[in-house]
Amino acid sequence: MPNKYFKPHESFDLNPHKYDVGVFTGLKNGYEDNLFIKILFTLPEKEYSDYYQYHLSFYLEKEPQGEQEFFTFVWQIVLRRIRFIENKNPFNSSHALDMEILEKLLQFQKYLRSMDRWNTQKTLPEIIADQQEEVRKQQTEIARLKDALKVAKKLETQEFINIADGYLLSFLDICLQAQEAPLPDTGKELLFSQTQIVWCKMIAKYFKEGNNEINIETLRRYFPGNKKDPGVKYAKVPPELKLFKLTPAKKRS
Repeated sequence: MPNKYFKPHESFDLNPHKYDVGVFTGLKNGYEDNLFIKILFTLPEKEYSDYYQYHLSFYLEKEPQGEQEFFTFVWQIVLRRIRFIENKNPFNSSHALDMEILEKLLQFQKYLRSMDRWNTQKTLPEIIADQQEEVRKQQTEIARLKDALKVAKKLETQEFINIADGYLLSFLDICLQAQEAPLPDTGKELLFSQTQIVWCKMIAKYFKEGNNEINIETLRRYFPGNKKDPGVKYAKVPPELKLFKLTPAKKRS
């Protein structure tokens, strides 16, 4: 049968691609499996994927829907060669070489298994067992997510805190002051967050102004990610809306 799966070595080509299958005079019909394996033996394991994809791309140009057929063809070539070596007399003079070849074939077969989306090498009971295991894992994950959702719902609320209409920036000013407020005994920040966006998300989620939702992009203008270089979109709270001042309480004697 004429070769249709592997990109052949063109006849008398003096500069072929190293993955091209064939010899100097070309690729003789019926020898493509042997020559494909022969090149495989010369390749390090890290090139298996490149080698396979090189010939797969060649085949898909002619058969765009033929990925499974190509995989099955290559799988059968490798499987037949493995069985052939395993059935050889272990006491023959080529046994050491046979073991090297077998190891190479098993390495390539392992690569093929990693990308087998069609369960080519598995029996029906194995396929059913894998499917049952996948269902079990999915059920476990669903149960975990349900538990996590229950915990999250405990913290959720349909209610919100309403800021008097027109005084959103006054409230933001209080939040900004709170970030800078030092503890009297250590001087450390009273409130600390790794990023400023957490303030924006908290206010947008749990607060409203005049019973209207607050745009998170508006909030971002007052909580820049980099306070030293806030960017052109940064805005300051106008002095006339700075209505409150956080000051340390006097120590009680």
